[in-house]
Amino acid sequence: MPQCAEASHQYDVVARAIRFLREHANQQPELSDVAAAVGLSESRLQRVFSDWAGVSPKRFLQYLTKEHARRQLRAPTDVLTTSIAVGLSGPGRLHDLMVSCEAMTPGEIQSGAEGVEVRWGTAATPFGSAVIGWTSRGICFLQFAQDDIDDLVQRLRAQWPRARFVHDDAAARQTAGQVFGHHEAPGKLHVLLRGTNFQIKVWEALLEVPAGQVLSYGQLAARAGNPRAARAVGSAIGANQIGYLIPCHRIIRESGESGQYRWGPERKAAMLGWEASQLAAGAADR
Repeated sequence: MPQCAEASHQYDVVARAIRFLREHANQQPELSDVAAAVGLSESRLQRVFSDWAGVSPKRFLQYLTKEHARRQLRAPTDVLTTSIAVGLSGPGRLHDLMVSCEAMTPGEIQSGAEGVEVRWGTAATPFGSAVIGWTSRGICFLQFAQDDIDDLVQRLRAQWPRARFVHDDAAARQTAGQVFGHHEAPGKLHVLLRGTNFQIKVWEALLEVPAGQVLSYGQLAARAGNPRAARAVGSAIGANQIGYLIPCHRIIRESGESGQYRWGPERKAAMLGWEASQLAAGAADR
């Protein structure tokens, strides 16, 4: 993937293209229609998609159809088999980025994180600007900006009311590079979770869904040990404070519709399409 700042700029074009396609799905617009809608020539739109996703707009958009999503939902979901098939070292992520987690204790939550240093900053990512927060124990906050960065910072502060905050954009950019960049060697990141026991079970189950794959709410509920709790699973997904790393974007409806996403439907579609593109490219290289 390109450097995060350039990819973030390219994402704006991709998001506008996805929005146009969603709004005009019944008309099945041609590439020329999409290019005109985002204010680019067809050749320039081709280049943006090729640089950002590694595939053409046409191929990328094939990964966003309900038919493609339904095929994924019906496919076997043996994570290890899937990972080995595309050349990964195990049931991890596209870039061998392994994410481990631990939960805050009730005492830590009750104290409002008194005495804890929370560092935070803003960074460009391949899916737009984000606010990232972390402690010495791992990333505790990663949210994408839809409108106001200050609003996200206030949300972070509200979760850690008695913590000491340190603003560090340079370190946030470095962290974004770890999260979203290519890794020649396996990378490791740690996340710090704050939630109920059930929410944490759901988030841990999400960590086992490999990039480029999707599950339904019901399938995730089964993985979390409560197959009848699909609605509660949806609530847990909505409470996730660590976007992308806790990959709630990989959960879709049984119908193949992508469903809601707290950081916008275009961003969710972009993530799913990009990951599917990279998965296909990895399989083709083997």
